[in-house]
Amino acid sequence: MRDTELYRYLLGVEEPWTVSRVDLDVRGQRVDIWINHKEGVRWPCPQCSSELGLYDHAEERVWRHLDSCQFLTYLHARIPRVDCSEHGVLQVKVPWAEPRSQFTLLFERLALDLLKECDIQGATDILRISWDEAWHILERAVKRGLQRKGEGVVAHIGIDEKAAAKGHKYLTLVCDLKASTVEYIGDGRKQESLDAYYGGLSESQREGIEAVAMDMWEAYIESTLDHVPGAEDKIVFDRFHILSHMAEAVDTVRKQEHQLLKKQGDETLKGTKYLWLYGQENIPLRRKEEFERLKSLDLKVGRAWAIKENLRRLWDCPSREEATQYWRRWFWWATHSRLEPVKKVAYLIKRHLHNVLTYFTHPITNAVSEGLNSKIQTIKKMAYGFRNPEHFKTAILFHCGGLDIYPC
Repeated sequence: MRDTELYRYLLGVEEPWTVSRVDLDVRGQRVDIWINHKEGVRWPCPQCSSELGLYDHAEERVWRHLDSCQFLTYLHARIPRVDCSEHGVLQVKVPWAEPRSQFTLLFERLALDLLKECDIQGATDILRISWDEAWHILERAVKRGLQRKGEGVVAHIGIDEKAAAKGHKYLTLVCDLKASTVEYIGDGRKQESLDAYYGGLSESQREGIEAVAMDMWEAYIESTLDHVPGAEDKIVFDRFHILSHMAEAVDTVRKQEHQLLKKQGDETLKGTKYLWLYGQENIPLRRKEEFERLKSLDLKVGRAWAIKENLRRLWDCPSREEATQYWRRWFWWATHSRLEPVKKVAYLIKRHLHNVLTYFTHPITNAVSEGLNSKIQTIKKMAYGFRNPEHFKTAILFHCGGLDIYPC
C-alpha cells in the first residue's frame, strides 16, 4: 500500500479530498502530509450553504495532527475559496479542523481530555506544544461550550462567593443545583455582581427560577428580589450557612469560658475546640468518653452545644407548620440561655425566618455550591499561571461549567 493511500485511511480523508503527498523526516522525527481535492468540485458557502464553483485557494496552511507513533505529524492544505453573491469571498470549511485553528479536531479532542486530567504544564509536556497553545485550546473550548449552551431554564440555583485572591478579592458564583455546574462567575460580591447574571437572562428564564439557595448576604438578597418574580417565597437561606453561624457562637462561648477557667487554674476546656463543633454522630470514637464527661459538667459551652444540636433538627421537621412550632420553642430556649453569642444568632435567624422556612417548600441547600468551591480551590492551586482574573474564570468554566466543549 502506498504511503498516500495509507494516510488517507488513517486520517479518514473522504472525497472530494485526497492525500497527495507524504514526507517522512526520520532525523527530525516528523511526518508532513499534503491534502488536495479533485477538480470541478462545487463547494458550499460557509455562511448560507449555497453550492458554488471554486474561486481560488488561500495560502497553504499547516495543522498539527495526532502523532504517528513518536513522530510529530502535520497536515498541509490550500483551502478553497468561493465567491458568494451574498457573503463575498470566503474560505470553505474543511472536515479535519475548525476555522482559524492550527490543530486538527482529533488533536484538540486529545488535548482537551488531557487538560481535564492535569494542569496545563503537564499537558504541554505530553503534547509537545507551548503553554499559550494549550491555553488557547482550552479557551476556545469554553467559548464553544458557552455558544452551545442555549437559553435553558435553570430552576434551582445556588449563589455563593469565592475568594479569588488575597486582599478580599471575591468572585460571585451562580450554580445549577440539579446539574452541579457553575452557570455564571461575576467579579466581587456586590449587588451589581449578581445583577449582571440576572440581567443576562431572558424574561422566561427569570420566571423559570423556582428557588434560590444563598447565605444571608444582603447584596445577593436585594439583587434576587429585584430580578426574580416572586423571589420573596423563592429565596432559601442555606441551612449549613445558618449552622455555621451557630457553630461560631458555640466556639465564642467556649473561648470566653476557657479564659475564665484558666484564671482559676482550671484547664478543663484545653484542646476541646473541635469536640464542640462536631455533631453528636460525628464525635470521634476515641474521644466519646471524654466528651460525655465534659457534657456532664455544668459548662456554658455544653449548653451552647446542646442548643446548636437542637437547631440542626429544625430541618428534619415534616412540614413548615411543625417547623414553625419547633422554631418557637428553640428560640425561647436560645434567647433565655444567658449566652450572648447564642442569643445573637437566634435573633439573626428570626430576622430572616421566612426565608429559612421556605426550605419546606423548596428543600434545597447550597451544598452543591460548597462542593464546587472545593473543586475550584483545587483548580486555583494547579499551575495555570493565572495572569488575570479572566483566566481563572475560564478555568472554572472549563472544569465546572458542564459545557459541551469538544469540536465537531
